[in-house]
Formats: sequence, C-alpha cells, structure tokens
Amino acid sequence: MKQPVRSLVFMLILSCSAITARAATAPDFTGIDHWINSPPLTMAGLHGKVVLVDFWAYSCINCVREMPHVEHLYETYKDKGLVVVGVHSPEFDFEKNPSDVTAAVQRLGITYPVAMDSEHATWSAWQNQFWPAEYLIDQNGQLIGHQYGEGGYQRMESAIRMLLGLSAQSGTDIAGSSPPADGDSPEMLLGTAAQTGLDSSEDGSKGLRHFSAGQPAPNHYALGGVWRITDECAELAGSQGNVELRFKATKLYMVANANTPVTLEVTIDGKPQPPVTVQGSRLYTLFESSADGSHLLKLHIPAKGLQIYSFSFG
Repeated sequence: MKQPVRSLVFMLILSCSAITARAATAPDFTGIDHWINSPPLTMAGLHGKVVLVDFWAYSCINCVREMPHVEHLYETYKDKGLVVVGVHSPEFDFEKNPSDVTAAVQRLGITYPVAMDSEHATWSAWQNQFWPAEYLIDQNGQLIGHQYGEGGYQRMESAIRMLLGLSAQSGTDIAGSSPPADGDSPEMLLGTAAQTGLDSSEDGSKGLRHFSAGQPAPNHYALGGVWRITDECAELAGSQGNVELRFKATKLYMVANANTPVTLEVTIDGKPQPPVTVQGSRLYTLFESSADGSHLLKLHIPAKGLQIYSFSFG
C-alpha cells in the first residue's frame, strides 16, 4: 500500500512546480496487463517521439484534477511528435478491474493511450513513488525531467515545445480545478494499511468494531455504528451508521463502494445537502463551495454494505 507516499505528494503539490533534470534512459512499460485507446506500446517503438508518461489512479482526486491538462497537451501536440501514455497504477484493489478503468477513462475524457499497471510492475521499474507523476522523455529515449503532483503545467508545456522544436513561448494553458489551499485538511484514510484521521476512543484496528460517533477534532472523522475495518477501507456492517468529519476546504470527496445502491443523507454545518447515491467503486463528491472554510460533515448511512476508503479535499 503506497498511500503514505501519496500523502507526501499532497504536500509537494504546494511546493513542487519545477521540472527537475534527470538524465537517464527511460525504462520500458513492464507487466502491463491491458491497454486502453491503443495497441501495446514500447519505449523502443516510440524512439524518435517526445513521450510524456503520466502515472495516475482513477480514485485519486489529485490525478483527476490533472487530467484536463494532460489531455490538453496530447490534443495540442499529438500531430507534432508528442505521445502521451497514462500508466494506471492502482491505489486500491478495486482499481484493477479493466471495465472500471475503461469506464473511468471514458468518464474523464481521456483519449491518449492508457496502460493498466495493475501489479505495479511499471511503477517499480520506473521507481515511481507518487500519484500523479509525470516523466518527460526526449526523442532519444532519455528521461530528462519529471513533475510530481499537480501544477507546473506551463513549464511542462514549454519543455515539450522546446523538444518538438517549436517556439519557446508556452501555449495557452487551460483552466482547471485548483489544488487545495494552504491549511486545508489532509487526506484521511480509513483502512488499517495507512489509517489517518480517526478520532475515537474505540479501537480502530482490523476487524469488526463498534463505534460511538462523538465530536471529532479538526481534520479528523468519527464513525458511529458497527463497522468492519479492513486493510483498505471501513465497511458498515450494522443496519445503519453515521460518519462525522471536521474539515477545512472548498470541496470534499469520498472514495467509496457499494455493491447495491446506498443513498447517503448529507448535512454540512447542520444544513441538508443533496443526497449522494453510492453504487460502484469510485470517487464521489460530497460538498462543493466557492469559498474556503471550516465545516462539519454528517453522513447518515441507512443500510449496511457501504465501504469508505478515503476522504480527500480540494
């Protein structure tokens, strides 16, 4: 489980905007079990092209926010010698299903080749540690730069234009979602492999646990009801349950799954919000605002079976 590393990426988003020089031969795509939007590709077969490799996972909000910028680069420069390859290296086991990844590719409007790296073989070959991570390779197969986390879009575009022999002036970047602001809540994980943010007098270790929802501290959550804690998630095992979460952000997201639809009652600061129906494993939006601020979320779950993997913020 590489989630703590992704938390590091979250911190680096705010400070890492430069493309750092890194002269080495780019590794190949290793152990890919499925290709989307393309037949299988190799670095040898891409010799003579400028290549941008983007490591991502479809439940990662940082990756989702980055996608329009990567698609912009592909659509702008694909006829000028740029190849973009998205390497989907899953964070959670449910992200290994080809049909789910294909659906995410379609939902996000990704048209460039995507390699499913379900066992992290390419991730390991590239010694990658971050979601998202971009690697830029020149026409000779040399790895010349990288970008970890969101941001640095215009610098990356300028580097691509330089390699393609185009004007040094950057193309016009597109508008997109902004990364979290300073002081916003960090990502919170509910599985024991990297559990963060649980505020409870009850034991949060693996197994069937009974929680009494209390008043969580800022940047923490509390569970109410009977929950089964696993390596990756907390699953409601009782007939109903609750979650309370104190956070600071303009947006709140939840990675969750339910095999049969579960409609959640959502309140923010005591005000009812549109209900959210969870069906299938993906990222769900619980709250959006135009202004950054501190809030209290209350979720009421009326039926067992909901699996919550993480909360993230924007």
